[in-house]
Amino acid sequence: MASSETHYTLPRAEFDKPVKILIVVAPYYKDIADELIAGAIAEIEAAGGFHEIVEVPGALEVPTAIGIAERMSNFDGYVALGCVIRGETTHYETVCNDSSRGLTLLGLQGLCIGNGILTVENFEQARVRAESTGQNKGGGAAAAALHLVALARRWGGARKGVGFVPAQDEYQIAGASKGKHSA
Repeated sequence: MASSETHYTLPRAEFDKPVKILIVVAPYYKDIADELIAGAIAEIEAAGGFHEIVEVPGALEVPTAIGIAERMSNFDGYVALGCVIRGETTHYETVCNDSSRGLTLLGLQGLCIGNGILTVENFEQARVRAESTGQNKGGGAAAAALHLVALARRWGGARKGVGFVPAQDEYQIAGASKGKHSA
């Protein structure tokens, strides 16, 4: 059983200026989501950071919300939280794979994301993993996001325009030329 194993965890990330983290949660299983959120908040605050929380309908919407927030706000990092419990259909595989793939693609574009979307067989597995006094997967996801933010700051931060929208100097409107107007 995973709860009896010991794992190495990195020391808490440290910052010379506070970080702002967006927690995006799919609260389909509200009790599980609340525990994940509690763990994430505790970790962010322990690192001297600030947070906001937004809720989305389900795990599939978490990556989309993070992508929108990256384009339209000023967060340093993101924590994705939720829970997917296997049911009787293949919908479980779709939700698990596509939410994870979406978060991975955003991460590869330079976003600092901690993935705390639980993918489990039953409610008891979810409860054990979510408890902030137990496995604390919400806190672990926040710690992952914070470590990535620390790396981004160490290496100079991500360039503006990473993600879905190019930086202003990276595109030109068709038909427009610099300094000239056509009639």
